[in-house]
Amino acid sequence: MTDITWATALPLAFMAIMGLSLMTYVILDGYDLGVGILLPFATDAEKDVMVSSIGPFWDANETWLVLGIGVLLIAFPKAHGMVLTALYLPATIMLMGLILRGVSFDFRVKARDEHKALWNRTFAAGSLIASMAQGWMLGSYLTGFSYSGWSLAFSAGIMLVFPTAYVMLGAGWLMMKTWGDLQLRAVGWARAMLWPMGLTLVAISLATPLVSQTVFDKWFTLPEFFALLPIPLACGAAFCAAYMALNRPRIVEAGYGWIVFASTVLIFLMAFLGLAYSIYPYVVLDKLTIWDAASSTEALAVIMIGVAITLPVIIIYTIFMYRVFWGKATTLTYAAPPKA
Repeated sequence: MTDITWATALPLAFMAIMGLSLMTYVILDGYDLGVGILLPFATDAEKDVMVSSIGPFWDANETWLVLGIGVLLIAFPKAHGMVLTALYLPATIMLMGLILRGVSFDFRVKARDEHKALWNRTFAAGSLIASMAQGWMLGSYLTGFSYSGWSLAFSAGIMLVFPTAYVMLGAGWLMMKTWGDLQLRAVGWARAMLWPMGLTLVAISLATPLVSQTVFDKWFTLPEFFALLPIPLACGAAFCAAYMALNRPRIVEAGYGWIVFASTVLIFLMAFLGLAYSIYPYVVLDKLTIWDAASSTEALAVIMIGVAITLPVIIIYTIFMYRVFWGKATTLTYAAPPKA
């Protein structure tokens, strides 16, 4: 049995922190990206309510992305160089989408009525661009940044279908945060996206072992195959729970719209758990292990002091923010800008 030392434990701790940060970002920013993608399908009045539902949260949610990338940079500099070199273009496109969202969110508040529709479309476009860029990055990462034809097709496929998962999160969020016609419209959106999301998840789960022999060996050997069955079974149970709630709108109207959102979150968590198992002990699949990519033990020990302060603050602030602004979203009212 290998002795546990600081040299082995600290890289694992930072890998866990980075994983927690990125998982939290995908879930929290995922629902507001989903709301943004759905914006063009709502009426003008509903758009204000939709933006109001994510208004207090969307910017703070991106803090988790900054934390995750920051940990990658300072704790795993070799991996940071390899990952960002391979994903430079999609990462740039993602950031452009996020910038479009931020600019549009602020400008739609101050824009005159004739310009507001433009900023609504820009907000939706930025949400879709960021979502698709993240899909490509996920596909590229799962293939170990391979540039073979199958790998590129795999990444392109995930890029095209990845937004469906965010739309499911966004629709589930709107079921919790709104009521009336908009809530029922969110049920329809989620119902339309449930099967595409489910089939996408199944397709990715089946395709990933085919593009990576390492992943295939970890999932399709005994007794690991049976030990890992709870992950797909939990996803199936969550899918069924969401399906039942969406096909009984009275459940949502009675205040149980959270079932759809929670079920989608559970699917994300199980998918993330499966991904973590698939790539361990690598930071970059088949190329760079956690310990090969890590900074020196002395550097990690110093960095951990800062993380031990920063991470609890972010967690406490996030919990406080959601507690304060919880409840149903209300219609936004904007003061008319002064005439020139």
